Amino acid sequence: MIKFSNVRTGYGPREILHGISFTINRGEILSLIGPNGCGKTTLLRAACGLLPLSDGEILFHGRNQAEYGRREFAKLAAFLPQVRDVPAIRTDRFIAHGRYPHLSFGRSLTAKDRKAIELAIEQTGVSNLLKKELTELSGGERQRVYLAMTLAQDAEVLFLDEPTTYLDIGQKYETLELIRQIRDLGKTILMVLHDLPLAFSYSDRVALLENGSLLTCGSADQVFDSGLPAKIFGVSSRRVEAEGHPEYLFFQKQMG
Repeated sequence: MIKFSNVRTGYGPREILHGISFTINRGEILSLIGPNGCGKTTLLRAACGLLPLSDGEILFHGRNQAEYGRREFAKLAAFLPQVRDVPAIRTDRFIAHGRYPHLSFGRSLTAKDRKAIELAIEQTGVSNLLKKELTELSGGERQRVYLAMTLAQDAEVLFLDEPTTYLDIGQKYETLELIRQIRDLGKTILMVLHDLPLAFSYSDRVALLENGSLLTCGSADQVFDSGLPAKIFGVSSRRVEAEGHPEYLFFQKQMG
């Protein structure tokens, strides 16, 4: 449903992405991995229309991203950046912000808007947090609220930049389980992850970038078995079975 075709972009005269081409299927999680500075976040920003392309195109259901109006595109796709301000606002009001692309001129919530908000709250399990200020929440709680706001937006596509940043290990698993549940609702998710074991465990497909170029894109097992991730990061890797599920290990190479 999303097709990147020969995408080139960057900042000013500096080109960051060099002819990126791949496709994201509807209703799947695709994770972008690669060393720092390889262009992962740049690709997300380009997909959201926050960076103009110097060449190529990004198609959503066959339609060029550049053809969408801002409000129209906000109904199709939502972007959660890695670094964002934490406003002093009550959680229930913050979640309601997700409905802004759908509001009429009067900016009043309709019954349909309220139903979408209630459903998002139920799906993310944040009903016990609604009367708290966003600044009072833990990192894991706050991430669930951000995802609730995104679901209230009712966008078909979610672009997530490092959704597990600053979370402890338990919160990371909790957040990624929630993202998987969101995928199961029919959403399409493109996310950036630095944590390689989690990227392979929670993604339907993985795309590996290096120096602004796409090295490989395929199922999690295909990309892992290629040996390219371990090679690019200069580590060893191994897949093991744990409680009936594959776990992907990356560890320092033995010297000598």
